[in-house]
Amino acid sequence: MEIKQFGERALIIQFENIISEKVHQKVKAYYQYLSNRHLEGITSLIPAYTSITIQFDDDLINFFSLSEIIQSIDIHQKENQPLQRIVEIPVCYDASLGLDLEVVSQQLDISIDEIIELHTSNLYTVYMLGFSPGFMYLGGLDSRLFIPRKSTPRLKIPTGAVGLADQQTGIYPQATPGGWQIIGQTPLSIFEVNQPPKVKMGDKVKFEAIDLSTFQQLNQNNV
Repeated sequence: MEIKQFGERALIIQFENIISEKVHQKVKAYYQYLSNRHLEGITSLIPAYTSITIQFDDDLINFFSLSEIIQSIDIHQKENQPLQRIVEIPVCYDASLGLDLEVVSQQLDISIDEIIELHTSNLYTVYMLGFSPGFMYLGGLDSRLFIPRKSTPRLKIPTGAVGLADQQTGIYPQATPGGWQIIGQTPLSIFEVNQPPKVKMGDKVKFEAIDLSTFQQLNQNNV
């Protein structure tokens, strides 16, 4: 672990620079500890794959004092181990919603049924939220589904679209531009302003396949 100053009012806790469950557990433990302590002077905590950015009010706490607090954290204490939640998310993989299913099937040389089976079989870890509010970066994708982003991003990805990009899968919480390979869509509202987030960093996500009629019914209920 390395603590680096990031401007006058921020610092970065940098862990090993690899995307892995082990590093994620460290990020989660430090983030949970600092969130629970509500330390005076800390204005925001921003966890990422391998780091945590901490912004602070330098009238209340300085870089050196905050660094000492961070270095004193014992992440092996039982109280610092955050609880795990499993969030089930329904996804419809119909061709009308899985805009890139055929492309993914051809590029990876596996059938659409196999794509759905592989995608719904794993339990994913929410490594971080970012890009747009509520966008979850999920680790734990089966290596047989690893696929690059699209060479030309779409100007608009539908709300709830479920995609693949490199070694990750994720959900677009709002309609935005994007380059992920879209294989399905969830009818759930993933992010709403002034509402608690559906998922948090460190949660586990399980996808459940639903048919088009169920998607339409659930989508209508959420309107």
